[in-house]
Amino acid sequence: MDVLTFAVIVLWVVVIALIVALFAMARQIGVLYERVSPMGALVNESGPRIGDMTPLFSLKSLNGGEVAIGPRPERSTLMFFLSPTCPVCKKLLPILKSVRQAEGKWLDVVLASDGDVAKHQRFVETADLKAFPYVVSTELGLAYRVARLPFAVLLDSKGTIKAKGLVNNREQLESLFNAHEMGIGSIQGFLETQPAQG
Repeated sequence: MDVLTFAVIVLWVVVIALIVALFAMARQIGVLYERVSPMGALVNESGPRIGDMTPLFSLKSLNGGEVAIGPRPERSTLMFFLSPTCPVCKKLLPILKSVRQAEGKWLDVVLASDGDVAKHQRFVETADLKAFPYVVSTELGLAYRVARLPFAVLLDSKGTIKAKGLVNNREQLESLFNAHEMGIGSIQGFLETQPAQG
């Protein structure tokens, strides 16, 4: 009987120790979550700044028609710079299709790149991008100083740059919309202005 009582007491001590350890770990995870905030699109400081008017362009789309980059009454524009050889760009295409469908009441999604037109036409066919305006323009990329891909720029209806940055996943792409809704330049900039919690 003494051995059984001792074993039960030891088990209860172990259970209580595990509960304390679980609460300590949960608290630590919460602290880490606050310290490692989700980062938005990676903003570069080159090219037109957030809040500037976009350079104006009128470009031919590979899918027919003209694409106007600039003010558009009651329509915002998401320019997504991509390449047929960029694996991250290809990974984001289903997300762009979803964004185009979900936000179509107020947003136009324009795909942009440079290089060989024939290669881009094949890419439009193989990736099923016929529903998007797709422009091939070296000047557009140079105007925004696009150095790495995929890169996105969000314009409001007045042609003002509301958000921009390098986007590698859905969260970074959505951070452009969040920054626009919050009236801030970027999620990164917003997080940098917040007081540190510790």
